[in-house]
Amino acid sequence: MQMQLSATRNSPLGDARRTLVRAFSLVGLFSIGVSLLLLAGPLYMLQIYDRVIPTGHVDTLLVLSAVLVGAFAVLAALDALRALVAQRLGLWLERRLSGPVLAASAQAALLQPGVSAQGLRDVATLRGYLGSPAVFPLFDAPMAPFFLAILFLIHPLLGAVALVGGAVLFALALLNEWLTRRAVAMASGAALASYEVADRAIRNADAMAAMGMLPALARNLERKAEGWRRQQHLAGGRSASLSAIAKGLRLLLQSLSLGVGAWLVVQGELTAGTIIAASIMTSRALAPVEQAIGAWHGLVNAQAAWRRLDALLEAHGGIGRGTRLPRPSGHLQVQDLVYAPAGAEEPLLRGLSVSIEPGTVVGLIGPTGAGKSSLARLMVGSLLPLRGSVRLDGAEMSRWDPCDRGRHVGYLPQDVELLDETVRANIARLSEASDEAVVAAAQLAGAHEMILRLPQGYETQIGRGGLALSGGQRQKIGLARALFGAPRLLVLDEPNAHLDSDGEMALTHCLSALKEEGCAVIMVCHKPSLLAVADKILVLRDGRVAAYDDSQEIIRKFTPGPAQSVQPAQPSQPAVPQPVVQPAEPAVRRLAAQLAAQVASQ
Repeated sequence: MQMQLSATRNSPLGDARRTLVRAFSLVGLFSIGVSLLLLAGPLYMLQIYDRVIPTGHVDTLLVLSAVLVGAFAVLAALDALRALVAQRLGLWLERRLSGPVLAASAQAALLQPGVSAQGLRDVATLRGYLGSPAVFPLFDAPMAPFFLAILFLIHPLLGAVALVGGAVLFALALLNEWLTRRAVAMASGAALASYEVADRAIRNADAMAAMGMLPALARNLERKAEGWRRQQHLAGGRSASLSAIAKGLRLLLQSLSLGVGAWLVVQGELTAGTIIAASIMTSRALAPVEQAIGAWHGLVNAQAAWRRLDALLEAHGGIGRGTRLPRPSGHLQVQDLVYAPAGAEEPLLRGLSVSIEPGTVVGLIGPTGAGKSSLARLMVGSLLPLRGSVRLDGAEMSRWDPCDRGRHVGYLPQDVELLDETVRANIARLSEASDEAVVAAAQLAGAHEMILRLPQGYETQIGRGGLALSGGQRQKIGLARALFGAPRLLVLDEPNAHLDSDGEMALTHCLSALKEEGCAVIMVCHKPSLLAVADKILVLRDGRVAAYDDSQEIIRKFTPGPAQSVQPAQPSQPAVPQPVVQPAEPAVRRLAAQLAAQVASQ
C-alpha cells in the first residue's frame, strides 16, 4: 500500500518527487519514533502487574509513572512534528507545482479548447492528502512486523493470532482496492466532465440567463451527475462496509489475544502482566492496516491526481526551458499548412502557403467559416498544425519557447479578455515594465487619452473580465497590450470591431507607424475600412488561399467595374454647423464592401 509517485526525471513533478522522498524520510523517522514510544504503554502495564502489585513498592510505581509521562510527552512532540512537516510539504508542493501546472494547463487549453483548470484542483488534492493524517498509516504500516516479532517472542501462539488477523485485514485491504478502484475512477472522470460543462456554462451565464437556458442546463447537468454520484456512492458504501468489518475484526482479535493470554497464564506459560501488554501490541500491529483501509479512498484519489499531473506536465511542461533566440526581423513564412479542430472530420485549412515580409500590412478577408481566426492563432503559435509549418525568421513557432516568443509577438484576439488587474498591469502583460514603455504602447494604440479619463487612470482596476469597460475600451487596452514591447509580428483579429470612427482613424495611424518601424502586421477584417492601409490582401475561401497579392490588384480583380484607387478614410469636416451631420461614406468602404460580397459569393 505505497503511493506510487512515478514522474519524468527532469519534469517539475520529478523534481518535486525527489524532494518529497527526502523530506518524507524524516517523517518516516518520526513515525518509527512514535511507534517505538507506543511500547511505553504495554511495558508500563507489564511492570505494574508483574512488579508493582506483587511487591507493593510505591517508589517503583512513581518511577515507572514518571518514565511513562516522559515517553508520552516525547511521543506527542514527535507526532506533532511529523504532522507539521507533512503539512509544510503539502504547502511546498502546491507552491512548487502551481506555476508549471497553470502554464501547462494553458498550453493544453490551446490545443484542446474547453480544457478546465483541473490541474490546479489536482495539486490541491495532493496538498490536502499529504498534509492530512490519512498519509500516516503508510508510515506506520512498516512497523507492524516489529510488533508481530515482539508478540512471537512473548509466545508463538500470540504471534500466530496476530499474524492470521493481519493477513485477513490485508486481504480486506486488497478486496477494498479491487471493489472500489474502478468505481472511484469512473466517478472521478465523470465528475470532471460535469465540472467542465458547468465552468463553460458559468462563463456564458449572461447569454444563458437572457435566453432562459439555465433551468434546462441544470436538469441536463443533474442527469449527467446522477451516474457518477451512483458510482461514488457505490465506492463509498463498499469502502465504509469493509472499514467497519476491519475495525470489528481488529477489536475481536485484541479481545481474543486476551483470551489466549489468559489460557497461557492458566497453563503457567505467561504472567498476568504479559496478557495486557500482548493485547495492546496486537492492537498496534493491526491498527495501521485497518487505518489504511479507511484512508484508501484518499490514497486512490491522490494517485489519480498525481498521474494526471504527470501526464499534463510531460506533454506541456517545457515552458521557459527553450534556447533563447535572437530578436526576429518579422519575416513570417507559412508552408503547406493543414489544420483541423479537435473532433472535426475535415481540415479547416488545407495546404495553405504564404510569405509575409517585415514592414508589410496584410489584410486577411474571406467568408464566414473560411478559417481566418484559426489561421491568426496558428500564426502566433497558440494552435499547432496537423501538417506544415509556421516559421518566424526561419524558426518554427512551436520551437520558440512561449516565454521568449511573447517578447516578439503581439496578438489581439477576436474576444478581448482582460485580467482582474490594473490597466497598467494588463498593458504590461503583468511584467515589471517601465512607465514609459506602458504609456508608449497606449499612445501608439490610441488609448492614452481614454485611459486618463478612467477613475484612477492607469491604476484603475479592470475588474473581473473587464465588464466595467465598454467593448471599445477593452479593445483599445487589448491593442495596447499587443503593442507592448515593440513586437516584430502583430496579428489582429477584427481590431476595429468595437471602435468608432475616431478609434478607426487612430488604428489606421498606428498601422502606418508599425509599417514604418518594419513590423509585420496581419489583420483579420470583417469591417473593410482598414483595407486602405493594407499593402497586401489575403483572401481565404474553403480553407485555401483564393488570392494573395497587392491590395490594389486584389480589389481590381474582385470588384466589378472600372478600377478605383483606394484611399484611407478621412474624418468628415463640415464647413458650417448643421443640425444633423451626414458624413459622406469613403470610397474605401464602398469598394471593400463590394469586395467582401464578391469573395463570399464566388
